[in-house]
Amino acid sequence: MEKLRATGRLLRYSPKASIFDRRLCPNSGKSIHSSGSGYRNGLGKKCGDEISRKWNVRTCFGLYGSQGRNLRDCMESGVVEDMRRMQHRGFGSVEGKVQRDASFSTLNSDDISYFKGVLGEKNVVEDEDRLAIANTDWMHKYRGSSKLLLQPRTTEEVSQILKYCDSRSLAVVPQGGNTGLVGGSVPVFDEVVINMSMMNKVISFDKVSGILVCEAGCILENLITYLDNQGFIMPLDLGAKGSCQIGGNVSTNAGGLRLLRYGSLHGTVLGLEVVLANGDVLDMLGTLRKDNTGYDLKHLFIGSEGSLGIVTKVSILTPPKLFSVNVAFLACQDYFSCQKLLVEAKRKLGEILSAFEFLDSHALDLVLNHLDGVRNPLPPTIHNFYVLIETTGSNETFDREKLEAFLVHAMEGGLISDGAIAQDINQASAFWYIREGIPEALMKAGAVYKYDLSLPVEKMYDLVDEMRTRLGDSANVVGYGHLGDGNLHLNVSTPQYDDKTLAQIEPFVYEWTSVHRGSISAEHGLGLMKANKIFYSKPTATVKVMASIKKMLDPKGILNPYKVLPHSIDSHN
Repeated sequence: MEKLRATGRLLRYSPKASIFDRRLCPNSGKSIHSSGSGYRNGLGKKCGDEISRKWNVRTCFGLYGSQGRNLRDCMESGVVEDMRRMQHRGFGSVEGKVQRDASFSTLNSDDISYFKGVLGEKNVVEDEDRLAIANTDWMHKYRGSSKLLLQPRTTEEVSQILKYCDSRSLAVVPQGGNTGLVGGSVPVFDEVVINMSMMNKVISFDKVSGILVCEAGCILENLITYLDNQGFIMPLDLGAKGSCQIGGNVSTNAGGLRLLRYGSLHGTVLGLEVVLANGDVLDMLGTLRKDNTGYDLKHLFIGSEGSLGIVTKVSILTPPKLFSVNVAFLACQDYFSCQKLLVEAKRKLGEILSAFEFLDSHALDLVLNHLDGVRNPLPPTIHNFYVLIETTGSNETFDREKLEAFLVHAMEGGLISDGAIAQDINQASAFWYIREGIPEALMKAGAVYKYDLSLPVEKMYDLVDEMRTRLGDSANVVGYGHLGDGNLHLNVSTPQYDDKTLAQIEPFVYEWTSVHRGSISAEHGLGLMKANKIFYSKPTATVKVMASIKKMLDPKGILNPYKVLPHSIDSHN
């Protein structure tokens, strides 16, 4: 224990400065460089005495830079325009072979006049620049050709839009922050985009129960800020929180960084208001923890990616904000040690464990080389694996002692090779920025093939190793993700997209996942990219039931067509 105490105090927070609000802003607040604790560039004198210790909790490394902006904002402001020019982004796989459904009508001037009568002229968008953004996913992999974007302000307006579109057989795409990774939030052809950004009001918040009711267009980060002022937090946290909207989060059943502690949206969402394809409004906006009156229909729409109805309002249970937060960034020699560390963390940290993330050396190397100002928290060595652990509790002394005891035990057991405990908010944010910055670093490195998979924890990294063997030196295979949830983010980074590389990856990655009884989509959804791959995770009989539900709720198929379900069920062998 003395070895840990000699390194300085653990991370402490005042009620006015929560790590939950500042994960992506390492430069906010007082800079570590100007503090009185002797933290300077790299290894300063005050760190020298600690380097030789068996348990090296480093307290001296450079501050990690961040622009405090999400990637979607950068894209829209032209910051990544150079990447857009450099990289050729193709659809790849079978999604590029989709044919436009001939039963859908084509937009005409009478349609536009109707929408202007319902929404007003300024909320019926035909501007080419704004449509270019709405037609393109943030990876610039999927591009539609919609000629119209609608911005409803109320549920009634959404209802009128869908009733009209259904009568005219006009296909539509519901769109929130457009941060999806599987082509689910952009048109495939000329579908009308229904953007929910104008529906961004908090309707109510109960401080006793912690139940928040809000409109679907509320940006996740804005809800986090709102709840922070009330002494609560969102049970959901994503790297894209500055752009993504709660309606989109619900519609994709987004997972994120807090699922280990608070569970999925199927557990925290208490009620929904949804508009069906024919304009009917389903009022399921309950605020009860218990309601066993018939079928719980809201679960049909959580994760349906806007293919069954458009979510307009959300009721969600939010946990109270706890102020004792610790963050540790640890190095492990091999993946087996990461697994063992997870088991030990669950046993010894128990109720205060709030996040358990992992990344390999390839992921860290990408972040160090492609994100400005980021430095290795455990210099000078690049270790094989890294684990980020966060604890959240209500008793600072108890939590600190519990974490210290766990780390000492793990170090003595050889599970940890090195480690650092954040000493202030800036360092904690810097740790989180490494983990959350991996997708941005991958984008900057070139073309990237992304796979979001659920697998048994003991098998997760086997797939990464096999993919490296399969691709050799032609690609950089990167593995990271939510180890506590069994969620692997497998990324294959190459200078540019090409069919040869794709043929080496697919269908191998899906077949491997299916053989090991995993899921081909852990949290990103199916969208366009994986619609025809659903059979790797679901049997034909199950998919047929899904299709029958779709047919019942959306007979003409106008809601987010070509997504989620396979384009032909009967042809599946």
